[in-house]
Amino acid sequence: MSLKIVVLAKQVPDTRNVGKDAMTPEGTVNRAVLPAIFNPEDLNALEQALRLKDEHPGSTVTILTMGPPRATDVIREGLYRGADGGVLLTDRAFAGADTLATSYALSMAIRKIGLPDIVIGGRQAIDGDTAQVGPQVAQKLDINQVTYVTSVDSVKDGIVTVTRTIDGGIERVTAPMPVLLTVNGNAAPCRPRNAKLVMKYKRASAPMERPVDGSLPYAEEYERKPYLTVTQWSVADVDGDLNQCGLAGSPTKVKAVQNIVFKAKESKRLTGADADVEGLIKELLESHTIG
Repeated sequence: MSLKIVVLAKQVPDTRNVGKDAMTPEGTVNRAVLPAIFNPEDLNALEQALRLKDEHPGSTVTILTMGPPRATDVIREGLYRGADGGVLLTDRAFAGADTLATSYALSMAIRKIGLPDIVIGGRQAIDGDTAQVGPQVAQKLDINQVTYVTSVDSVKDGIVTVTRTIDGGIERVTAPMPVLLTVNGNAAPCRPRNAKLVMKYKRASAPMERPVDGSLPYAEEYERKPYLTVTQWSVADVDGDLNQCGLAGSPTKVKAVQNIVFKAKESKRLTGADADVEGLIKELLESHTIG
């Protein structure tokens, strides 16, 4: 059976480079000063989607992302690896969204796309680490969900079988479609770019990325190849409620963003002598660090 799959992907600031300017006065992440990357666990999710596409001929994989025009990079990366298309949600009204507003916007976009068999995304984004968006999207769409997935084992007769991690082990779970899955970072890594697909989609872009003065390089190529135009939707395009989008729809407010570096207050240098080792063990036992 062929499957209709939507992959939730996010372009995130590289949190390894958090500095003093990482936060705006409004309490949101200042994405303009941080390098942007494909959220790591979303890449794991994309690989699971592409494996399902390989196993079920005729299946389609659509990347859905929300962000400024530069977030189209995420869609291009998906196309380079084997996705069939993408949708960019971009509108100033989406800006500053917390997980509640983000999940609302994504769910409205999925309804516009048409409810797929499988919605799949990373467990969480590294710029928030909440793991809330996936489950909230499932709740808003009123569909089944399975979280912490490490592999999608089979899809047969409308039933998805997955392996997921739990405290102290793993378990196999079955769920009827439609279903939303969130994927852990210990799932299979995403395949590399395909050279032919890079050449095919290297000029793919959303309308808002293009020059407003009409001086678009290779304009005739976009006319001949409609697949190079990435679908772009605003709040109005998905029939969204402005009061549930962006900052207006976000009850969560960020107080501060900072880079914490742990430093030892004191240190000891030990030799390999038995007396030093025994002394260290005794000290750790007395402080209840071990034992």
